Amino acid sequence: MPTYDYLCHDCQQKFDVFMSYSEYGKKTVRCIHCGSDNVKRRVNRIRIAKSEERRMESMESMLGGSGDLSDLEKAPQALGQMMRKMGKEMGEELPAEFDEVVDRLESGQSPEEIESALPDLGGNDADTGDL
Repeated sequence: MPTYDYLCHDCQQKFDVFMSYSEYGKKTVRCIHCGSDNVKRRVNRIRIAKSEERRMESMESMLGGSGDLSDLEKAPQALGQMMRKMGKEMGEELPAEFDEVVDRLESGQSPEEIESALPDLGGNDADTGDL
């Protein structure tokens, strides 16, 4: 049975309701917190799946089609913004460390400063000098 998300306009609480497709639109929905029927269905965000090739094309276009990152090394904020966009484009859950590095880049820290502040970040690749 599908789950439908609702918001109660009286108590402002969010809640889920399980009902069959045939019940939807016919069954009166009441808030599970206060019993009110002054509720509205919330529609969740949707995600559109892209092929791996399409994601790579999108990331390449973010780089201007060149694949050249040399200018970004001099501009940590731009590098952080590009990494955030690429992370979202991947459509996958990324580790918290990724967000921390991107946040630091966007605040103006250089990759070298981040690497020295987070020495365990590289794991086994720490000796390569790359983030």
